[in-house]
Amino acid sequence: MRVLSGIQTTGNLHLGNYLGAIKNWVKMQDEAECLYFLADLHAITVHNDPAELRRNTREMAAALIAAGIDPERSTLFNQAQVPAHAELAWLLNGTARIGWMNRMTQFKEKSGKNREAASVGLYVYPVLMAADILLYQATHVPVGDDQRQHLELTRDIAVKFNADFGREVFTMPQPYFGATATRVMSLRDGSAKMSKSDPSDMSRINLSDDSDSVAQKVRKAKTDPEPLPDTVEALEARPEARNLVNIYASLSDQTLEQVLGQYAGQGFGQFKPALADLLVETLRPITARFNELRGEGAELDAILQRGAEKARALAQPTLDAAYQALGLVHATSRAT
Repeated sequence: MRVLSGIQTTGNLHLGNYLGAIKNWVKMQDEAECLYFLADLHAITVHNDPAELRRNTREMAAALIAAGIDPERSTLFNQAQVPAHAELAWLLNGTARIGWMNRMTQFKEKSGKNREAASVGLYVYPVLMAADILLYQATHVPVGDDQRQHLELTRDIAVKFNADFGREVFTMPQPYFGATATRVMSLRDGSAKMSKSDPSDMSRINLSDDSDSVAQKVRKAKTDPEPLPDTVEALEARPEARNLVNIYASLSDQTLEQVLGQYAGQGFGQFKPALADLLVETLRPITARFNELRGEGAELDAILQRGAEKARALAQPTLDAAYQALGLVHATSRAT
């Protein structure tokens, strides 16, 4: 079982990133061979300041290691150090179909009203994502609701490529449901996803926040005047309340029912301090290690380089097989 997943190098990781992906990535290390990459090639589909992108890549590596990703147990690297990602993406562009790409909802969301001004890279972003997965013969990919469509596209590309050239070049990746990701919403608006792009810093809990800031943000999080109910169904019309209960449940590895069984009938005056304590206790060691690692640029670069060397070795046979299936002569085939 080989699991692959990536995360954009946008910087400023927050609680949503941790509970939505990273916490589960740490658990997966006990269940499978894991490859985790920093998606810097995906990041350049929109404009980035080069110095900021480089800094964000290092900080992302620091955050993942601080949260529990072990570079000795997992392969941790950034895409740009493994050129096979870009190479295979171009090869797969000949297999992917425009009709498939036009159905991708994320392009419509990310390009906004002025799609003509969006980069070509943003349009074919899902093909690069397919290359990321297929390059390593990944058997499983952890996906949230917003990524299911991209995994389906990956499978479509793999099926068509294998069929077109009569070779089983690519493994069919399966969605990974070994751990349930938590969708964390804004602390100011329970209907909006927690995001670093929100202009209000009070809307999110950053992994770099100190304990006092975490506690303050929980105290000021938007809620409603009603006490917590005794059923999950009663939370459906209360997005801010559900969000806070959801965060508590994920941090404590409980179900929503279990949390409500403990706090039903209590107001947020009682629940928020309990949530703040739990958050501080969970995040304090992660934040301390993160802040320590942020200042060790050379060591982070060395970790990513070692991971990239492993990734390049794993990727080469698949890339060679794709070139050969297409009838292309390239460096490895000339050498052999």
